[in-house]
Amino acid sequence: MENKKAVVSLGHEALGYTTMEQKEAVQVTAKALADLAQTGYQLTITHSNGPQVSMIHKAMTELHRIYIDYTPAPMSVCSAMSQGYVGYDLQNSLKSELTSRGISTPVSTILTQVTVDPYDEAFYAPTKVIGRYMSKEDADNEIKKGNFVQEVPGKGYLRIVAAPKPIDIVEIDTIRVLSDAGQIVIACGGGGIPVIQQNHVLKGASAVIEKDAIAGKLAADLNVDRLIILTSVPCVYTDFGKDTQAPIERMNVSTAEQYIREGHFGATDMLPKIEAAIEFLKKNPSGSVLITSLAEVSTALKGKAGTFITA
Repeated sequence: MENKKAVVSLGHEALGYTTMEQKEAVQVTAKALADLAQTGYQLTITHSNGPQVSMIHKAMTELHRIYIDYTPAPMSVCSAMSQGYVGYDLQNSLKSELTSRGISTPVSTILTQVTVDPYDEAFYAPTKVIGRYMSKEDADNEIKKGNFVQEVPGKGYLRIVAAPKPIDIVEIDTIRVLSDAGQIVIACGGGGIPVIQQNHVLKGASAVIEKDAIAGKLAADLNVDRLIILTSVPCVYTDFGKDTQAPIERMNVSTAEQYIREGHFGATDMLPKIEAAIEFLKKNPSGSVLITSLAEVSTALKGKAGTFITA
């Protein structure tokens, strides 16, 4: 295989949930990514950041509680921080793995902003949990600031933020230039830093962007040959978790949409991945999508695992 371009979307399992877990996890992830590069794929990588951005948000909030002179970090800043430190670990591990195989391809992380619509319905019905458990007093203070909170009986209150749909990837031209030059790029981490365009100014939004949604858009914008979504299961299933569960080896967009209507995919896990696949394939019908686990990706590329989706 020569000069096949792919966007690879990494899930939580590829990064771990703490700083130490991440340090170890990315070494395993780097081997799988290097295998893809050695197979002939030119990679652009995006990744989740749920545990990481939540950890940063907790830390910055607690810092403000202890030292009143420090202000809490806005969600957009927490997202930027997570992009930086996840990208740092990923690019270092991947570069080391490539170098050990005699591959000199540059690896870089692009701090990526993604515009969202301030009138997106998601802002009126936030669903993404972020940060630590709060007391009733802290929750009331968050509400006074215009934030949303959710009570968890017996545990306290959690802040919830919106997950609006991505509109434009602000740094897409930079990503494209590096990709066209044959470099490996880590971009749109955690869905990208959500921003709202106001005249010529980009203002950070109190939101997070669904990682799978941005993966589909990034793949479409770069017009890659394949979108590879790495998750916790080896393939997509119908009736996942039921006695009637069955693996799906191949499907097209029409079949995928039928499965969605029939309710086969979980709203918070597999459904966003299938929707991302559909968005990519409708914009790039000549492409394909592979959904599999990190452990099975090499086997899947031989057609012996995973789920392949085509237009």
